[in-house]
Amino acid sequence: MSREQLVVERARRAFQTGKSKPLEYRLHQLKSLLHFISERRTDIAQAVNKDLNKSKNATELFETLGLEGEIHLAVDKLTQWAAPRPVEKNLLTISDEVYIQPEPLGVVLIIGAWNYPWAVTLQPLVGAIAAGNAAVIKPSEVSSHSAKVMEELLPIYLDKELYPVVTGGVSETQELLKQRFDHIFYTGNSTVGKLVMQAAAHHLTPVTLELGGKSPCFIDKDCDLTVACRRVTWGKFVNCGQTCIAPDYILCEPSIQNRVVEEIRKNIKEFYTEDPKKFEDYGRIINQRHFKRVMSLMEGSTVAVGGDSDQSECYIAPTVLRDVTGESKVMQEEIFGPLLPIITVSGVDEAIQFINEREKPLALYVFSPDNKLIRRVIAETSSGALLANDCLVHFTISALPFGGVGNSGMGRYHGQHGFDQLSHLRSCLIKKLNMEGTNDMRYPPHTAKKLSWARFFLLKPVNLGRLRRMALLAMFAVLAAFIVQRFLRSG
Repeated sequence: MSREQLVVERARRAFQTGKSKPLEYRLHQLKSLLHFISERRTDIAQAVNKDLNKSKNATELFETLGLEGEIHLAVDKLTQWAAPRPVEKNLLTISDEVYIQPEPLGVVLIIGAWNYPWAVTLQPLVGAIAAGNAAVIKPSEVSSHSAKVMEELLPIYLDKELYPVVTGGVSETQELLKQRFDHIFYTGNSTVGKLVMQAAAHHLTPVTLELGGKSPCFIDKDCDLTVACRRVTWGKFVNCGQTCIAPDYILCEPSIQNRVVEEIRKNIKEFYTEDPKKFEDYGRIINQRHFKRVMSLMEGSTVAVGGDSDQSECYIAPTVLRDVTGESKVMQEEIFGPLLPIITVSGVDEAIQFINEREKPLALYVFSPDNKLIRRVIAETSSGALLANDCLVHFTISALPFGGVGNSGMGRYHGQHGFDQLSHLRSCLIKKLNMEGTNDMRYPPHTAKKLSWARFFLLKPVNLGRLRRMALLAMFAVLAAFIVQRFLRSG
């Protein structure tokens, strides 16, 4: 029996004891996870610095701050999320209990990504714990320092059997995928996402795939280019461009291309100084393989800003490419690095057409002062999310479901969406063994009269609020009649 199989079986046995189900236990584990983040902040920051050259403050801002918010929300709302959810009834079930009961799925596999090794690995874990599941955590081997810290320190805070950490590379992940899980939550690219889905199909295991793709950014010529380019510059080059929802390319009219380039050039200098290589808040490409891949994407394109690199440090400067076409090499795959291509289009019509001819992106950005134009982009395109006049910040709103569509993924998480994604929303109906006469219409023989009654009881909408109001009015009417009658008698 492999190590991975042993870990999964142990997690399943622990889940079957039922200890992960009581709300008190879930809350205890969530609070322990919060303690882990606050007490091990330095260990986490040092690991991320070694993996991605990210500063301590940047690690807190982009990795752990959102995690803390998610945990606080889950602790605060868990009783509400886990409670039975009443639903509308029909006349046939008006006296019955009808509700949805969230229940744990079982054992969840969480496969994390390397670009934000803590945020995208532990945020799904928050949902898994809150929903009462066991979870096997597989951090990415590419961010090896973060994976090592997670393996060594997380078991000190969380139940080791219910929430084990499994490290390793491709072979360990493949071995894990051979095991039976009740849900698989994968964050990464679409190529591996297809392999995960294929493996899950063997056990009919449902999957959440948080993938990526080429997220477009249309800049309207009438918008405030100074502000728009400042926000795009930040969204693109944070984490050295290694963000699944980073603007992948700009679409704009030829008349503003030069201005866009110059505004972004100014912002790069303001954010990262004249020499980003020496600046502590500018990161590095994760490894040599990805460095070579990103550098090769520049072939055949005109560098307008940046372009410098140092392979020994996996450093690529913030770079803008101009006059790019849909056929350029940089447009053939998700960039996932600090290259920002600009493609010129005649206007919003051509931009929408360009976007719709490609796979559905994880995010779509539009900068415009015109609400009609923004609404039109919403109506005529499809993406995991749409954000107007800013970048990335929709990720911070727990009330918004985060996830892709089509090639950019399936399923969603954050806040209650993560809880629901990793729960089975069980339909429950509780009847009493009386009023059997009302059931006669469903028993043979099936006469026209019975069909007529069935049509009435099943299709007649029931407005319970109205019924309650009518019942209250009737009660008040009876009470009023009683008082009047007593008054008349006493008179």
